[in-house]
Amino acid sequence: MSELRQAIDDAGGVASVASACGISLRAIYKWLSSESLPRTEYTGETRYAELIAELADARGKHLDPIALRANASPKKTAA
Repeated sequence: MSELRQAIDDAGGVASVASACGISLRAIYKWLSSESLPRTEYTGETRYAELIAELADARGKHLDPIALRANASPKKTAA
């Protein structure tokens, strides 16, 4: 299981994360498919990792948003 999938599960699932982030379920499934948070998370436009961490903490699961952001970064392919 990817770290992003585990984080979303710890936060209460796809629907909970989508609601807290104000985005669609489909957007969350795109994250899971690519195993990465969106570009906006790395340009400072959004703070989804913090929102996911807050949800997880409320459920008794510690989640470091900095580690999540690092581990769920877009993968670079070798040329």
